[in-house]
Amino acid sequence: MSKKKKIFKKKGNIVKDLTRKLLQILNKDAEKGFNYRQLAAKLDISDANGRNQIIQKLEELKGQQKVEEMDRGKFKIVPKNKYFIGTLDVTSNGNAYFMCEELEKDIYIPARNLNRGLDKDTVKVYIYKRKNSKKEEGDVVEIIKRAKTDFVGVLQLNKNFGFLVADDHKMYADLFIPKNKLKGAEDGLKVLAKMTDWPGNSKNPFGEVIEILGKPGDHETEIHSILLEYGLPYKFPENVEAEASKLSFEITEEEISKRRDMRKDLTFTIDPKDAKDFDDALSFEVLENGNYEIGIHIADVSHYVQEGTIIEDEAYDRATSVYLVDRVVPMLPEVLSNGVCSLRPNEEKLTFSAVFEVNEKGHVLNEWFGRTITYSDKRFAYEEAQEIIETKENVVSSEISITGESYKVETEIVTAILKLDELAKKLRKKRLQQGAITFDRVEVKFNLNEKAEPIGVFFKESKDANKLIEEFMLLANRKVAEFIGSKKGVPTKNTFIYRVHDEPDLEKLEKLQNIVSKFGYKNIIDTKNKKTTSSSLNQLLTDVHGKGEANMIETLAVRSMSKAVYTTHNIGHYGLAFDYYSHFTSPIRRYPDVMTHRLLQHYLDGGKSPKAEAYEEKCKHSSDQEYMASKAERDSIKYMQVKYMEDHKDQEFEGVISGVTEWGIYVEIIENKCEGMVRIREIKDDYYLYDDKQYALVGQSTKNLYQLGDQVLIKVKHTDLERKHLDFTLLSKISE
Repeated sequence: MSKKKKIFKKKGNIVKDLTRKLLQILNKDAEKGFNYRQLAAKLDISDANGRNQIIQKLEELKGQQKVEEMDRGKFKIVPKNKYFIGTLDVTSNGNAYFMCEELEKDIYIPARNLNRGLDKDTVKVYIYKRKNSKKEEGDVVEIIKRAKTDFVGVLQLNKNFGFLVADDHKMYADLFIPKNKLKGAEDGLKVLAKMTDWPGNSKNPFGEVIEILGKPGDHETEIHSILLEYGLPYKFPENVEAEASKLSFEITEEEISKRRDMRKDLTFTIDPKDAKDFDDALSFEVLENGNYEIGIHIADVSHYVQEGTIIEDEAYDRATSVYLVDRVVPMLPEVLSNGVCSLRPNEEKLTFSAVFEVNEKGHVLNEWFGRTITYSDKRFAYEEAQEIIETKENVVSSEISITGESYKVETEIVTAILKLDELAKKLRKKRLQQGAITFDRVEVKFNLNEKAEPIGVFFKESKDANKLIEEFMLLANRKVAEFIGSKKGVPTKNTFIYRVHDEPDLEKLEKLQNIVSKFGYKNIIDTKNKKTTSSSLNQLLTDVHGKGEANMIETLAVRSMSKAVYTTHNIGHYGLAFDYYSHFTSPIRRYPDVMTHRLLQHYLDGGKSPKAEAYEEKCKHSSDQEYMASKAERDSIKYMQVKYMEDHKDQEFEGVISGVTEWGIYVEIIENKCEGMVRIREIKDDYYLYDDKQYALVGQSTKNLYQLGDQVLIKVKHTDLERKHLDFTLLSKISE
């Protein structure tokens, strides 16, 4: 033992992570040279042994061509394109992938090379080839920007400090929280904490408690946790609410005189039956020449939400309303979103409108855009409008029955709905002929009791009434974008807000084809050109509709598509088959629509094109917030699915294998779309191995297959509300 101690003393202490530390220093001043003494001073190394390690390491790095000796004894980073700036995608096992537009593929970064980089952080990475391998790896040398510093998790208390164990499975380090930063939070509670520092000599980042959320598993605690996990607020600041309450909602004669008065036009809304904010209304009139004047009237949010106000700042920060299973978290305070801006029946409203003259074939002959004042004569739920379309009622005071209740509807409105439905179908047919893709996905919905607990699951499908509204909203969005972005077919240079959707990645489509072939859809996706790609995808979606595997294949098809985003750089919308497309129709719940309204009015007033840079930054923020909102919405559905399945643990369910991994199979229950996992170690009849080519688990002795698309019988084994996870027990495979 004493001999070992002598050897250690003679050898000296090893400086940990010396390569990374040296590269970080040299990288920060890439044009400057440093000698070993300067580097030792920066690393706070004062002993001869430590300096010798620096000298040796510099020679190693020089041999690896990572650094060069510019003058005798002075070293700098090699000015090669080995350093890239991009973002990290951390996996649940602590390793990561580096994503950068300059690179053809994502670069693997092992956990040891993350250098405190966290998921979605913007980082600078050094890329090198692994020793004795052609494969490239990355080494994080600098953290440029943290993606997030606030984390939701459960507090574990010791005597003088605590640790936050984050809900986010990609957060691989617990936050150390000193006693004086706990804010009275007790052991086991769920809290929101901020990462304040990550000292170089600490394994864990330091943090402080910002807010105590409550007991894990409680409904309100978990819903608030979902929102805060993605940086989404669940309440408005008091000063914003106070400012909104002071707004004048009076419609003056002076304001009316500035607008087109359309109060006498037949106008109505069609929305979900539980909707409270009505963004849009339709007006309908038969013209003397036999054509139709159709108005798409949108809440004039920009009249009330003025630039430079705290309400505007809050709307921009949120950028979108968030639709969770049991609530809506609005972009605007309720007095605006559900009140003055909402196009409620029998009320005069300030609106921004797109008005079209349309002929019997659905062709737009004339268009007008501008501010209006309107009056909604009737509010329809989708179910009511659908009843009219399906029964084709057309008599005075038609009586329709929806879920046992009777409604009287005037002939004029019935006629309008039927004609609009007819025209919408012609618009839709034309879109599909031009290459639009139809994702008519079934939505999972829950029946909730008074405590917001799920007591039933049902599916919501898009019917003719939904498609009627969709087509006229698409028409308005497209025509507004064309009006600003194109003059006589030639693109303008006017700055505008576009909603764009790039063409799909061929590799993703090939992967999708490989997967769907396991369900019997062989060689269905034809990628010869844009038209064959979209028509074959439509055929696939039609073929799977209503089948057990429909939800899974539809989800995979959506994931194979590019992501739609907001930008000032127009590239068209692939999925809709539009050369020009914007978002104009939902300013109550989408900030980009507010920007669209302002820019449209600016151009109508004869204004010159503003600089695009500031708008592009706002577009990126809006796209990011939309992505976060969609993740929160998905998490709320998963949470409700787990909560629902808690009361069905003794029930057997038929399911489809929706995913296969080396650690088990994912199964989606056919009757309610809830997905859970059967772990590989729980399948007892054989020892199973993962075969990535067959998308299957293969029994080593029996050669039995559990393959993507197979139908199985399962039972719920375990529910985890905090992780929003279901574990299933596999009962049997269902024979074909």
